[in-house]
Amino acid sequence: MKHISIYVPQRAVMEAVSPSYRLFTTANEFLQAAGEPPSFAVEFVGLERQVKAQDGEYLIPTGRLIQEIEQTDLIIIPALYGDLTEAVALNRAAIPWIQQQYERGSEVASLCVGAFLLAETGLLNDRKCSTHWAYYQEFSEKYPEVEVVDGAIITDEGHLYSSGGANSLWNLLLYLLEKYTSRDMAILAAKYFAIDIDRNSQGAFTIFNGQKDHKDHEIQEVQNYLENHYEEKTTIDDLAEMVAISRRTFERRFKSATNNTVIEYLQRVRVEAAKRCFESSRKNVNEVMYDVGYSDTKSFRDVFKKITGLTPVEYRNKYSKEN
Repeated sequence: MKHISIYVPQRAVMEAVSPSYRLFTTANEFLQAAGEPPSFAVEFVGLERQVKAQDGEYLIPTGRLIQEIEQTDLIIIPALYGDLTEAVALNRAAIPWIQQQYERGSEVASLCVGAFLLAETGLLNDRKCSTHWAYYQEFSEKYPEVEVVDGAIITDEGHLYSSGGANSLWNLLLYLLEKYTSRDMAILAAKYFAIDIDRNSQGAFTIFNGQKDHKDHEIQEVQNYLENHYEEKTTIDDLAEMVAISRRTFERRFKSATNNTVIEYLQRVRVEAAKRCFESSRKNVNEVMYDVGYSDTKSFRDVFKKITGLTPVEYRNKYSKEN
């Protein structure tokens, strides 16, 4: 039997605490209904017997304190709430326990911005990680030794797991359920909870806001230009000339300031404009493609799918105001 410890952090997001318990206990019910023994022993654990969630709106009882647990098979770290630096600090006492359990063979999974607490343990250094797309920049600045996987719903780094934003946590939980039981069990649970089991990108939900929290005013000028003239044809040489910088220096400074190459930045701006157009108008794919500066259907489709995880047609069908 797998022992699953759901760590209830100080300042937990309530909606991120219960899904783990519900999924694995429901899986036990499915197994028992099929005449098989339950596979999971699931409990809430924490630093206190009762943990306040969010702004103290909820009080979550824990079955055991973490120091009472000598061995567990899986630790789940739900999302944290509010200022993440403060939230991590409030949970600092749990870090040695997480590290110790990992050394003893426990697996550890973070849900959404629970990745900040997992990264604080140092276990993710020189590894990959998923977290909510809106926190990529903050996470990267705080934990430069960890590689954030852009758009990923699930990251598996061998006994260390992480999920993307919000409801992506369900995909990671189903992934773990399949690993511990079977594909059939994971599909059954996905149907029961109405979850798209094979969703592998949070790109469709990402809202691109170019990184401008830097002091390079020439690069900010170019960013503003691209965001206001994305439909126009322009070259890197044109942009470098606009701010009187050599092309090589311009490209280096742009990547350093924005964490994107010039081409990547323009692609993201154009795709974000295309997404808004699909969502708010009844234009077809070709009309939107031309509106945002593309003239080649394959190029537009490839870039759009790379960034969002969906083709333009799929995105339009899913989010258009016609639907």
